[in-house]
Amino acid sequence: MTQPSPFPNHLLDASARQRFGQRRNGPAIAHLAAHLAVLGGTGSLVWLSRGTGWVVPSLLIHGIVLIFLFAPLHETIHDTAFRTKALNRWVAAVLGTALLLPADNFRHFHAAHHRLTNVPGDPELDEQQRETMGDYLLHLTGWPLWRERVTSLVRLAWGRGVESFVPPYRRRAIVREARVTLGVYLSLGAASWLLGWSAALLWLWVIPMLVGQPFLRVFLLAEHGGRPQVPDMLRNSRTTSSTALVRALAWNMPYHSEHHAFPWVPFHALPAVHARIKPNLIEVAPSYAGTFMALLRAAR
Repeated sequence: MTQPSPFPNHLLDASARQRFGQRRNGPAIAHLAAHLAVLGGTGSLVWLSRGTGWVVPSLLIHGIVLIFLFAPLHETIHDTAFRTKALNRWVAAVLGTALLLPADNFRHFHAAHHRLTNVPGDPELDEQQRETMGDYLLHLTGWPLWRERVTSLVRLAWGRGVESFVPPYRRRAIVREARVTLGVYLSLGAASWLLGWSAALLWLWVIPMLVGQPFLRVFLLAEHGGRPQVPDMLRNSRTTSSTALVRALAWNMPYHSEHHAFPWVPFHALPAVHARIKPNLIEVAPSYAGTFMALLRAAR
């Protein structure tokens, strides 16, 4: 018996699929330039406010903008941000290094997530499903995530710990990527010590990454947390209402049911897809904070 497809392709006709799936360089270049410009501005605020009470809100804002570079990383590992595949790969490599998330390994991880969204075998399932309030609060700190990323990177660089979602023919490349990434970090650390950049590295990268991570955790938990574990992209994923600022910062990923239903659609076309299939969406949450609180109440 033929199993029904988890992808609701029938909601878009052929002409709509062709129109919405068109990849262009322009929108991503403009969006990435704006994101980096804001990041430069928030970083300047942090640097200038050191030694004053303003450093706390400055770090918070800078950390959120920095950690949400995850959004263009996510888009580029889909190869949908830019029309040019090489440009997607190059930008993904840079962003993945900045976020302690090597891009090629993450690409395979995320591909498995899209194949098996929120069902057994999904490598993101453990990140999305929590049993107790303590589990959620620990997850919110980002500590388990950073520990896992560091240990995974070291193990991969040592030639061990390649996950099952990586095809055998790509395993050597994944190990090589980890070694290059670890080499970049060691070189950066040595250069910062020799040239006196340690303060800049700490204030503009390390501390903001730690400060911003809880906000990304809440954002990502809302995508599938508490949704049914079924192979139906409109049921196992959640779209979340948000402001224009959040949608811009997250590269339209609040339209997450739409993204999982049509993963080949570039970020800039997701609002149009949302408008087209909105009556068919199963869950549109009113806010990220409300979704996270609902998950906590369910855990209690």
